[in-house]
Amino acid sequence: MKKQFSKEKIALLCGALFIISNPLFVFAQSAQSTIVVTGSRFEENLNEVPANVKVITRDEIASSTSNNIPDVLSQIGGLNVRSLNPGQLNLDATVDMGGYGATANSTTLILIDGQRVNPIDSSSISWGSIPLDSIERIEVLQGGASVQYGNGAVGGVINIITNGNTSKLNQASVSYGSYNTLVNNAILRDTYQDTTYQLTANTSNTNGWRQNSAANAYAFDAKVIQKFGGIDRIYTDLFYGYTNAQNPGGVVGQVGSGDPQAAKFNNVGSNTSINNAGVRFGGTKGLAAGYIGELDASYTNRNVFYYNPFYDSSAALNVTPYPIVGASNSTLSGWQLNLSPRIKGLIESLGTGILGYEFNKASQGSNNAYGSEVLNNIMIPNGYISNPNGLTYNGQSASLLNQSVYGILKLPIVNGLSLDGGARHQAQQASTYDTNVYSSSGPSSANKTYSANAGDAAFNFSYANNQKVYIKWNQSYRFPNIDEFWGYDNNTSTQVFNGILKPQTAQTYEIGGNWMLSSLRVNGSIFSSTSQNEIMYNPSSGFNYNSQYNVNRRGVVLDSSSNITKKLMLAGGGKIQNSYYADGPYAGNAIPLAPNLLLNARASYLIDMNWSFGGVVNYVSNQHYDASPVYYNTLNQMPSYTVGDVFLNYKTGNFDTKFTIKNVGNTSYATSGGYASLMGANGSFNNSYYYYPSDRRAFYLSTKYTF
Repeated sequence: MKKQFSKEKIALLCGALFIISNPLFVFAQSAQSTIVVTGSRFEENLNEVPANVKVITRDEIASSTSNNIPDVLSQIGGLNVRSLNPGQLNLDATVDMGGYGATANSTTLILIDGQRVNPIDSSSISWGSIPLDSIERIEVLQGGASVQYGNGAVGGVINIITNGNTSKLNQASVSYGSYNTLVNNAILRDTYQDTTYQLTANTSNTNGWRQNSAANAYAFDAKVIQKFGGIDRIYTDLFYGYTNAQNPGGVVGQVGSGDPQAAKFNNVGSNTSINNAGVRFGGTKGLAAGYIGELDASYTNRNVFYYNPFYDSSAALNVTPYPIVGASNSTLSGWQLNLSPRIKGLIESLGTGILGYEFNKASQGSNNAYGSEVLNNIMIPNGYISNPNGLTYNGQSASLLNQSVYGILKLPIVNGLSLDGGARHQAQQASTYDTNVYSSSGPSSANKTYSANAGDAAFNFSYANNQKVYIKWNQSYRFPNIDEFWGYDNNTSTQVFNGILKPQTAQTYEIGGNWMLSSLRVNGSIFSSTSQNEIMYNPSSGFNYNSQYNVNRRGVVLDSSSNITKKLMLAGGGKIQNSYYADGPYAGNAIPLAPNLLLNARASYLIDMNWSFGGVVNYVSNQHYDASPVYYNTLNQMPSYTVGDVFLNYKTGNFDTKFTIKNVGNTSYATSGGYASLMGANGSFNNSYYYYPSDRRAFYLSTKYTF
């Protein structure tokens, strides 16, 4: 990989992080009135939350170089974001908050206004269905939170808040840049008496830097909030999102080798389209003195279509001695229903308590169909179809029923010191159906019920405005995604049922806090975690499984910001983490795709009332390729990388114009890669490295107008 940033520059970055943590600098911002909801699902002061929570504001997003949510989380949140098809739109990005590597999609819980949006399979969040202009703030909670949110809140929680602001705002923006990338955003918001309505829309299109990497996304959101006096209110949110992205696939070889712009031979012409639509609604009601009731509910319908023409082409069917056979069309359809009522109140002289119930029901099915050429010329004449029903497609479906109850209690001890604790019990009923063209025994089905428990206990000491320390124990869990019930057979290029897996659990000890050091804001935490029954995927065998060995995760997270002067703002932070097997034959081996060091630095300077400039730099250390642990001692590592963006901003009247250079150093890098048995164009399989290259330098010009 080319080293566009030298070791000296990395050292300067580390030095900058030290400088902005020096208490001699002056900090002008105040978090005194910062209200968050992610800590307990009810509004509370950030200082009263025994957790490491960072708030990204709307103004911070507007003044950054980000044009999509994964960019925001990486550049402002300092989180580890990776992708199998990075591109300019970042449509399939994964956020890894706990050092979970390949399963990070399933261990970082994403919420919109407190309601989960993670799909029930292992696919990524539909980031393109969330208009950037609809976001009021983003709350990022590091660490487990299954007591509050249940399944999947193991590595952390990201709560995207779109509710709350009632001020009038009519705004439109357009951004055009490299690779013919065009992004449009608009928001219309106003309040009439006690009714607030908000309409947001987004369109994004790009030709892509790589071959076969064009993408487009369209999103619309309509929200109405009705207030009834006091805290009483209800809201309804209708949303729709559509994305269509070509799939260039990985590049065979280690990072930096081969042609990073070329699509893999069997990915040329392939694409994935997703329709995501639904409704979110809920409300808050003041009950008897000291009691508050809340209800959240949502229904989501999701349809995915995947097309790959290679498997029905002469390039696949004319390979000798054996043709390459695979499905060329896959259709996936599913729905989710969530219901979450809860009540908060004062419990005599004990303190504040929360009692809640959560209901989730979901179903999803897929159909993998073969093209007419491969069916009529290869599969049927040669007796490939061996199932007794003569079906010419592979089908899988699964349904889930989740129910859980939880309770949270905050007990004041002395002034500023409280004991916080809680527990949750969740049961999941899973059922599956599988049919395969190669199965001589016909279709099969399975049913299983598992349960998991979460708990936490913490002492939180709020000893001054904007300053607290806490010590915490937490147990969180995640159930397997439905596609983790199946593995993949390289020989037949089909999914194979590998069983309904157990939930994994993790226990974490954590010390952290928020501090004001001579007006400098710092927040951070030290954590130590151990996981049992961790759900993993073996790229060599193609199967998902519960690991019989424990996994340890240790680390330190730090974030700081300061207004050095009225014109200069500096911010930065980082994470040191170590994710490794705790016991067994792989004891001490690192978890793949979990870098040990993340660094982030941001700066902006106000030249005058019109002009400003700034930038952001992210550093990610070496990490292991995603591979079977048996190869650990023989494989090289993915190289570290440093990526920076800069911007120049001009404001006049109602116009706000920005020129941005992304990846200003033109760094050649990849956020994801692996080592497995890969198929070549001749149909043979060989063990090889592969990686998914990120885009090179890009230029953007953006204009925003406020009506």
